[in-house]
Amino acid sequence: MKTPERKEVRNFLPYVAGKPVEEVKRALGLKKVYKLASNENPEGPSGKVISAIKAALKDLNRYPDGESFYLKNEIAKKNRVSPSNILAGSGTDEIIELIAKTYLNPQDEIVVSRHAFIRYRMAGELMGSKVKTANMREYRHDLKAMLAAVTRRTKVVFIANPNNPTGTYVDAREVGHYMKSVPAGVMTVFDEAYREYVEEADFPSTVDYVKRGRNVIVLRTFSKIHSLAGLRVGYCIAPEPIIKSMNRIRPPFNVNTLAQAAAAACLKEAGRLKRCRGLVHGEKKRLERELDRLGVEYVPSVTNFMLIKCGNGGEMFKKLLSDGIIVRAMDEYELPGWIRVTVGKKNENDAFLRSFKKNLNEKS
Repeated sequence: MKTPERKEVRNFLPYVAGKPVEEVKRALGLKKVYKLASNENPEGPSGKVISAIKAALKDLNRYPDGESFYLKNEIAKKNRVSPSNILAGSGTDEIIELIAKTYLNPQDEIVVSRHAFIRYRMAGELMGSKVKTANMREYRHDLKAMLAAVTRRTKVVFIANPNNPTGTYVDAREVGHYMKSVPAGVMTVFDEAYREYVEEADFPSTVDYVKRGRNVIVLRTFSKIHSLAGLRVGYCIAPEPIIKSMNRIRPPFNVNTLAQAAAAACLKEAGRLKRCRGLVHGEKKRLERELDRLGVEYVPSVTNFMLIKCGNGGEMFKKLLSDGIIVRAMDEYELPGWIRVTVGKKNENDAFLRSFKKNLNEKS
């Protein structure tokens, strides 16, 4: 007899990831496929990071360092906090789930933005908590609307900054006003997965709120600009009591040996990050010029991806896919007329533009 699952699991829809390149090649019989779907860095890891991974290979017969000791110390040094303020995870996806499992009950509420990263909503739904959604303003988080949605039952507010999939951000002034008004008992999670791509001077320093002991968690990842998406490693910075609570339920050995070695090496590559950021912003400006010339609407982005309006996102996704271009349709984000496109290398972006122009003309 089948053991019944929790009711929250019964109707739970799994996260839909971007299609892998090899799967598209097999399914469509294509020899050349470009993946611009998952906001990855098209530049692979540096030689120094590869060397760190190779050096760690000899220890694969042993379990990883369960505390990620050396990695946490490097992260702490870079952010000028204590290692006790750091928790490492198998990507920030795991940390989002740890936050939910540590703090959320069925009677609790969380507040998210419409069109924000869907994993926050999924974490609340998994725990049976009520998810309250605040509308965005011009595709940006409306922090005043999010504050207005807070009630005595609110446990966590999730703010993606910059936001995926819109590529927009809220500035230091807006965050400052929010932090003055949010009740002390409400935890605020700032997800900064794309922070390293931001060049704007008014971007908030949310780690400062952690240093002041505020009820704040800051999420960061090595999956994006650091080029370690395949190793799944991220971390959060938070006050020590929060880290201690989440550590109680964190799975043992959750960050593998190679991921720890690679991530620690990444933290010593400030020059590489600047170069990658420059390449992305240069190519993004070129994409913007082409879209402007075509009269196509897009949301100005501070990240390595763009939200582009195209009439029917699902149909455009299929047409681009048939040409070997993998992007993301935005139906699950309540943006059915849009696609999200990662900024790739010049040849990848050229391939996207050729296919996009062709299919845009066919549509008209």
